[in-house]
Amino acid sequence: MYIFIMSTTSVTDARSRLPELIALASSEAVFLERRGKVAAVLVSPEQFSRMQEALEDAEDVAAFDTAMADEGENIPWAQVKADLGW
Repeated sequence: MYIFIMSTTSVTDARSRLPELIALASSEAVFLERRGKVAAVLVSPEQFSRMQEALEDAEDVAAFDTAMADEGENIPWAQVKADLGW
């Protein structure tokens, strides 16, 4: 499991502190709020990459589960090999 640390700041405050917040994003997510609601999240490129990979893995699992749930004809392994010319 991940322990996810985060900071929150207003968009107005972020304008004057952007270099500091970019540095902070290397170790934690920085939530940017506009009128009290989260408008954006600043994360490091490494964290963003990990998040993308996790999402892709979750999508692959969901696609696999869907494919396995589909009922269809089972093809014997010997037939598959023969079809492929093995």
